[in-house]
Amino acid sequence: QVQLVESGGGLVQAGGSLRLSCAASGLSFSGYGMGWFRQAPGKEREFVAAVRWGGGNTYYADSVKGRFTISRDNAKNTVYLQMNSLKPEDTAVYYCAAQARGSAWAAPDYGYWGQGTQVTVSS
Repeated sequence: QVQLVESGGGLVQAGGSLRLSCAASGLSFSGYGMGWFRQAPGKEREFVAAVRWGGGNTYYADSVKGRFTISRDNAKNTVYLQMNSLKPEDTAVYYCAAQARGSAWAAPDYGYWGQGTQVTVSS
């Protein structure tokens, strides 16, 4: 049974930082691309960042480029999202997802999802 468990969300002031973690189990982690998506109230889920199987290729939404960094530790079966210079518009539930193949930024191409962690950025 595949499980993705996010942690690290919380309340932070604008300009602050948070690091999200996603611990994976039940899958051959190094063989999966990992992504972060987010969903704000009343909005559709949107792509944030992704890292390919080997960790060499990363992808970011324009809205977070230069502020967020995705990384993975295959030895710990964990993917991270370091979020710096946070803005109120970053407020959302952040989801971790795993894909065996497909487009890094396409949510339908991810077969496994975590339960989400809330990030709230106050102004």
